[in-house]
Amino acid sequence: MRIAFTAKGTGWDSPMDPRFGRTAFFLVYDEEKDELIHSDNSAIEGAAHGAGPVAAQKLFELKATVLITGNGPGGNAASILEKTGIKTFVGAGEMNVKQAYEAYKNNELSEFK
Repeated sequence: MRIAFTAKGTGWDSPMDPRFGRTAFFLVYDEEKDELIHSDNSAIEGAAHGAGPVAAQKLFELKATVLITGNGPGGNAASILEKTGIKTFVGAGEMNVKQAYEAYKNNELSEFK
């Protein structure tokens, strides 16, 4: 399983970014390979509209199967995530990435629907 996180940095100790479309980074943890990779999302900061759908497309390209974030995506992005089969979990906005991963594994986050 490949789990994506919205984050303000590139490591396990990075604070979660509660935003989805305009997050600074996407971190993707590949559980099978025990590998954490990051994707810089800062280029979207200047976009006036469409950040969520662009971010959702990026997650699809990164082959994420789960997204963990703070507040959840907007309507258009949520629709794309749903169509691509990426399950979204919210409530991790005040955690770091490692804490968010542990909360997900312990079923402490809410599925966004």
